[in-house]
Amino acid sequence: MADQRLLLVLRHAKSSWEDPELEDHERPLAPRGRQAAKLLRRWLRAQAIHPAVVLCSTALRARQTLELVDPDGERIFEPGLYDASGAHLIERLRDVPDGVDSVMLVGHNPAVHDAVLALSDAPPSDVNQGAETGGTASSDLAHLKRKFPTGALALLTLSCRWSELGPHCAELVRLIRPKHLEQR
Repeated sequence: MADQRLLLVLRHAKSSWEDPELEDHERPLAPRGRQAAKLLRRWLRAQAIHPAVVLCSTALRARQTLELVDPDGERIFEPGLYDASGAHLIERLRDVPDGVDSVMLVGHNPAVHDAVLALSDAPPSDVNQGAETGGTASSDLAHLKRKFPTGALALLTLSCRWSELGPHCAELVRLIRPKHLEQR
């Protein structure tokens, strides 16, 4: 479909709580998070996925995740993505120029979780609530309804323009979770 757009929503990788004195915004990645981000970089390259634009929170753990995942595309760091709501993320995505075919958003829970669920095309009755493993859109959505893990990447296709983005206008194609990449 010529008008189809790709939205990649990445929750930052696992962060460190080692230094309780650090402000939340300045928490770095944990070693496990660094490893997960590197695995995700390999997966994206193997899939030949290259976002045109990357919107990233200014929180240290989000910036470090982006640095390690190292996707192509223009990088835009936005302070407002740090404490955004899911609705705010969707509003921000509506400002993406309609000529852009793919965007990666690197952010935080609960916002990324809420945004992906709001945009998802599948109604709850179509979801296999008992699915535990990834691999199909239905089982991925079932997992996502319960949890958006750190370092996970949701791939959504949109048939609408960015400016028209809203509830139920996207389809969750895959949810890539670090633990599944580690098993490969």
